[in-house]
Amino acid sequence: MDILWTLLTLPYAPVRGLTAIVKVVAREAESQQHSPVNIRRELEELDRAAAAGEITPEERDRGQQQVLERLTGPAAGRTPSERNGAARRPAAARRATTDRRGEPRRPRGGRR
Repeated sequence: MDILWTLLTLPYAPVRGLTAIVKVVAREAESQQHSPVNIRRELEELDRAAAAGEITPEERDRGQQQVLERLTGPAAGRTPSERNGAARRPAAARRATTDRRGEPRRPRGGRR
């Protein structure tokens, strides 16, 4: 059955390969964007440009704020599914509050 399935889906192999490549490139781009080394390099470049007079101090401050927001913003430290809009429910909301019959659950370890 696996051989038949492989033969039937063979025309889609380039699409699967391209999808895998896009995922790898996106993952690498995201890791580069949040890399502390790159963040520091961008901040140093902003300071150098301000010291050389290429940008105003206000532009430097705006640039630093954008870089720091990218590092500490809402997407930093979240899982990919959360970044795509799927918010996690609190632990209390994840726990079932009723049993199979729809009756409220009793606390564990207590007397019945």
